[in-house]
Amino acid sequence: MTIDTVAQTVLFPDLCDRPVMAAFDQAHSSSDGGAVLLKAADRRLGMIDGLAACLSERRTSTRVHHSLRDLLAQRIYGLACGHADANDADTLADDPIHKLLLDRDPIHGHRLASQPTISRFENGVSPRRLYRLGETLADTVIAQHRQRRRRVRRITVDLDLTEDATHGAQQLALFNGFYRGWCYLPLVAFLTFDREPRQYLVAALLRPGTAPATVGLRGVLQRLLPKLWRAFPGVTIRVRLDAGFAHPDIFTLLDEAGVEYVVAMPANAVLNAAATPSLAAARVVATVRGTSARVFGETTYQAKSWAQARRVVIKAEVVAHPGRALRDNPRFVVTNLRHAPERLYMQIYAARGDSENRIKELHHALALGRTSCTRFWANQLRVLLSAAAYVLMQTLQLAADHTGLRQAQATRLRQALLTIGVHVVRSVRRLVLHLPRSHPEQDAWRQVARHLGAT
Repeated sequence: MTIDTVAQTVLFPDLCDRPVMAAFDQAHSSSDGGAVLLKAADRRLGMIDGLAACLSERRTSTRVHHSLRDLLAQRIYGLACGHADANDADTLADDPIHKLLLDRDPIHGHRLASQPTISRFENGVSPRRLYRLGETLADTVIAQHRQRRRRVRRITVDLDLTEDATHGAQQLALFNGFYRGWCYLPLVAFLTFDREPRQYLVAALLRPGTAPATVGLRGVLQRLLPKLWRAFPGVTIRVRLDAGFAHPDIFTLLDEAGVEYVVAMPANAVLNAAATPSLAAARVVATVRGTSARVFGETTYQAKSWAQARRVVIKAEVVAHPGRALRDNPRFVVTNLRHAPERLYMQIYAARGDSENRIKELHHALALGRTSCTRFWANQLRVLLSAAAYVLMQTLQLAADHTGLRQAQATRLRQALLTIGVHVVRSVRRLVLHLPRSHPEQDAWRQVARHLGAT
């Protein structure tokens, strides 16, 4: 027997010229009406099916109500729509659009998984399966761009760390003195094709809060580089890293791999001495003009732990602030490229800074930092789920390139394309999604839908 409950109402007695009453009582409706675009994007990628194939079913068959694929898809789609917390699953269990995304009848289909079921799933994936999930995610991204870009001359690989602050008793969440708090330190990798402005996420690895910067980097590169060469034979690969990765073993790895590299180097007495003439020249310019000045140079440097000497490009900068003394700000970049120092630093190395914007998207729009499970491996799964959701959002970014949303980041895309009120009507022959006529981005939505296979 179905029990109809009366929805609670909110009354604004004097907000307008008559009382305004609000009630959450609209059946067969959703606030994520545009999320069918995510399903269309995944149909093009085949990502969720590929990720689901990495999992193994160990549950008792008579007690299984939700397949592992459904649990995986529910979390990825939920994250893409902005529902970062597994607790949201309880509220969204009867959402018609979210049921539609999982191939269930939006009106009469079974409820989606609850929060406890989601939590058991997240805590039940083994490290071996997580490794396979990471491999499949990278394969999916590379295959997508292999289909999109038949001819590629250069692929730039940017790797960076980010702080993931923790506030509980999570395994391997340790106190980091640099960040002054308990945290994880995820490692993320992005790809750039030729001179395209956009960086594409390809890997995400959770690491303990006090792990040295190089932990995990070797493994990511050793798996990623062969995949790229197989997909793009003859391509030149360039690796960009910040100063935390300037370790002898990493330089040896990059040399042996035969890739181009641009790696920031921490200052030391020898490098500071090499930068002194350029800093003196920059200080003269800054004094005369009263503004900051830069002079670029280079030197050859070999640390005691290096097997060979390497080229170091110097950015000798003197910073001028009104009312303050001039301040020296030298920067050093180790490279095997032969470009002029200014071009190498300002056009090649400095461009890696855009990965910080991608990391901000991951944190603020895709909940990369929602690692609140007790088990470390459950949190690694959450990082991969956020990464998979971001891959879907970047697919929407590609589809929106010929619309007014071509430069929109994930949060703006979600607002314009996904978070749209909808009333779902089901007939014998079709499902009709009644979206609001007043939606301001309906033209862009239609263009993205057509790009993803709609007619």
